[in-house]
Amino acid sequence: MFDESILKTGERAVFALRSLYRKYGYQPYKMSKFEEYDLYARNKDFLVSDSVITFTDTNGKLMALKPDVTLSIIKNYQDEPGCMQRVYYNENVYRISDSTHVYKEILQTGLECMGDLTAYDRMEVLRLAVESLKTISGDYVLEISHMGILSGLLSQAEAGQEFAERITTLIADKNAHEVPAVCEAYGVSADLAEKLVKFIGIYGQRDKVLSELEAICAGQEMAEALAELRDISAELDRWDGADRIRFDFSLVNDMRYYDGIVFQGYVEGIPDVILTGGQYDRLMKRMGRKSGAIGFALYLDLLESFLAEPERFDVDVILLCDEAAEPDALKDMVETYRKQGLSVSVQREVPKKLSCRQLVKFNNKGVEVLETND
Repeated sequence: MFDESILKTGERAVFALRSLYRKYGYQPYKMSKFEEYDLYARNKDFLVSDSVITFTDTNGKLMALKPDVTLSIIKNYQDEPGCMQRVYYNENVYRISDSTHVYKEILQTGLECMGDLTAYDRMEVLRLAVESLKTISGDYVLEISHMGILSGLLSQAEAGQEFAERITTLIADKNAHEVPAVCEAYGVSADLAEKLVKFIGIYGQRDKVLSELEAICAGQEMAEALAELRDISAELDRWDGADRIRFDFSLVNDMRYYDGIVFQGYVEGIPDVILTGGQYDRLMKRMGRKSGAIGFALYLDLLESFLAEPERFDVDVILLCDEAAEPDALKDMVETYRKQGLSVSVQREVPKKLSCRQLVKFNNKGVEVLETND
């Protein structure tokens, strides 16, 4: 039987998540490290960072180290009416680190559900988001928003894209103080400015949030979004741990791509968002697809950064032997340690940069413990 204890924290998570997604019928998706740069250039504003590592291929095409997986999946997706495509992936993407401001390789696992989306499909993805967080930690929070509420509010302003972007930034920063001044500068009514200020403060327990949203909702787009949120909340109430799932409308994404629910997840011990997702029908249409789509990604490199226990030793046992050691006896000795759950490195001399819990000398006369480190 496979021993998961030998895996690192991130590797164990990948192993468990892969099993979870397969149980729901999601199929593995594998992509190349490289993609034609044009794919990312056309959709730079969808990417987390617009900085992409590029190089020229032998055929003269400009290529890129992949900064994103979703765009590649959509590019290879074919509309098939009445059918859902469910895929999951485990890929390394290449982005600029927020902390070091240099490129880093990021381990990302996620899934995409694509086709004629139904309420069931959206709830399935939300459930898998919750189960994914549980796989990492029992102490988690999932926050949900809906782009239809914000989009409906901004459409009432009729003040253009620049205004929408400025207000969206203020909402994401929970900066209600500057909203009235920005609204005044763009000729937006004081009544709508007040609604936007109230909107920024709407978050927390779901019933409370739904009640507060009713007071500011107007128009069909907002009414439909609110109705969808009510249905989602009613379903969530039947789930274990429903109190860990909240509504927060400071959670916003680019409305050129997202037009339904968006969500993000946190776990205890990691100060950053570890899971992000949402419904991105508009991105699908921008890339020439008729279907809808919803999915999420988990940033598993954060597990190694914050949750992994540091290894005190590179290996449990360094087993020193000479040329005269009988191969079969040496093999049996190694297996003896392995059956005890210990890692073993067979060496002729002690490597300078390899630490061990125990240094053991082995020859045809037997075993001698030379050094023990605890």
